[in-house]
Amino acid sequence: MRNRELKEDVISVTEESKYIQQHLANERTFLAWVRTAIAIMGVGFLVTNLHYNMGITLSRGGDLLARIIGLATVGLGVVTVVMSMVVYFRKIHSINNQTFTASKKYIFTLSLIIIIIALLLGVYFVIV
Repeated sequence: MRNRELKEDVISVTEESKYIQQHLANERTFLAWVRTAIAIMGVGFLVTNLHYNMGITLSRGGDLLARIIGLATVGLGVVTVVMSMVVYFRKIHSINNQTFTASKKYIFTLSLIIIIIALLLGVYFVIV
């Protein structure tokens, strides 16, 4: 009787450990997105600060573009954190229910916004 109980305990621990690994991987992915958001915001601050610390006002268009890039990157950083939090909690639910599906729309949306900001940076550097 005791051996049977031990075997059942071992089986349940093994099944639970699969979920633990998936939840830990989900946490690591969330933290990676948060680091990415911080880096995106840092790029925006860097571009804006460099523009205004150069001491030379290039043009009204350059000043406006620097502000737009700064605000867009901070906004993208905030959107990245919010979207990663939403995806994190949805993945918790789908892992527990064993109904996991990849989140393509979030990846596509963030990628599109990053491409737009990269194009703005390119225009800014052509103007400067």
